[in-house]
Amino acid sequence: MVKNCFYLIVGVLCILFAVTHTVNGVATTLPALDTSGISEDFKVAFTYVWHIIGIENLVFGVALLIMAFQKSQSKVRFAAWLIIAILSLRWIVISSFTLANNSGEIMQILPDTAAIFVVLVLLVLGTRVRDKVLNA
Repeated sequence: MVKNCFYLIVGVLCILFAVTHTVNGVATTLPALDTSGISEDFKVAFTYVWHIIGIENLVFGVALLIMAFQKSQSKVRFAAWLIIAILSLRWIVISSFTLANNSGEIMQILPDTAAIFVVLVLLVLGTRVRDKVLNA
């Protein structure tokens, strides 16, 4: 039985983000590296960094799905806050570097910003779910 609907929703979203991030990379972003004049070392580094984000999203999703069914929500709250911290810092790094290197590209980070903020809000709401106390 689901004990935390917020974690369940975010878990599904994270798995969806992992799939779409990876498919988008394989279909569009990563092939563009082959037609550019950049070094092979850069291509390899960019490719593994791209896939790290996809795998990270997948791990978060699976962890959150497991957390959604845990009887004692207080035992998994720390993990949720850790995921919140990682996603927040990821957004800060992505947006800072994007805007610092090309301030005219704010529209480029809006979809990612919206997705991350929805996930963060749902996660914070999930941390507020309390264990039900059984009165016998």
